Amino acid sequence: MPKFVRVYTGPDGNSVIEEKEFEMTEFLDTEGAHGLASPVEQTPGISFRMVKAGYFLDFHTAPRRQYSISLTGSVELGLPDGTLKQYGPGTVLLAEDMTGTGHSTRVIGDEDRFTIIIPLSD
Repeated sequence: MPKFVRVYTGPDGNSVIEEKEFEMTEFLDTEGAHGLASPVEQTPGISFRMVKAGYFLDFHTAPRRQYSISLTGSVELGLPDGTLKQYGPGTVLLAEDMTGTGHSTRVIGDEDRFTIIIPLSD
């Protein structure tokens, strides 16, 4: 199963990286598709992004609650306390640290990073 990573603002105003399991339940759709699925979330749209290998964005907060799903390339997330976490293709990141210290983002390796960005409705 792909990694599910949540970045959020902790009570002290610092960003926190949390690795979680997907919350999945059995589903049976009207056409017969079945298996496990996460709850449906409301979203106003979807965007595809590509940034070059070596891209770096210094400490910033998320512009909105959004999913960032990596299709290619690897990313390193940094926190002000020096924590660095690396994630590869297939990682689902929920960015929710819209206040506080924020996090840094660096594309590591030689491959460009191609992502799906899905803003969430509040």
